[in-house]
Amino acid sequence: MSLDLDRVRSIVDRVAASSGLEVVEVELRGGGKSRMLRVFIDKPGGVTHDDCANLSREVGTILDVEDAVPGGSYVLEVSSPGLDRKLLRPDDYVRFSGNRVRIATRAPVNGSRHFEGKLQRFEDGRVTLELPPPRRPRAKASAVEGAQAVQIEYSNIEKANLVPEF
Repeated sequence: MSLDLDRVRSIVDRVAASSGLEVVEVELRGGGKSRMLRVFIDKPGGVTHDDCANLSREVGTILDVEDAVPGGSYVLEVSSPGLDRKLLRPDDYVRFSGNRVRIATRAPVNGSRHFEGKLQRFEDGRVTLELPPPRRPRAKASAVEGAQAVQIEYSNIEKANLVPEF
């Protein structure tokens, strides 16, 4: 019997919602006796150790009772997505507008597949990034160019993460 990740996600979502938490991602890693079910959670203001421990305890109990992770043993790991959190859904791009992000695309946009800049908005299936001005050698720095904007189709995004700013 194989793992139904959608069923597991549904259980995790239900428990998390009752605690005011958002499930960012659920993934199963490894195989055999070294399987790890990883759950990443978030909430405004950040996740606490108690949030992770409580969700782990509640979800682990339900998964075991419902035998939602068939095939024997597994390790359940619940944690925050970290400062460099992945952006996985359109809502993530709306929520994190104004933050610095790094995006890799499937197909080149304006000759590049890698972008880092300020997330301006998500609208009509497109992400708009404000890119920093291009770097110029000091000898030619007399003409200062402003920031540029680039639009990237959501369907073209291969990977996107927040970039921590300190």
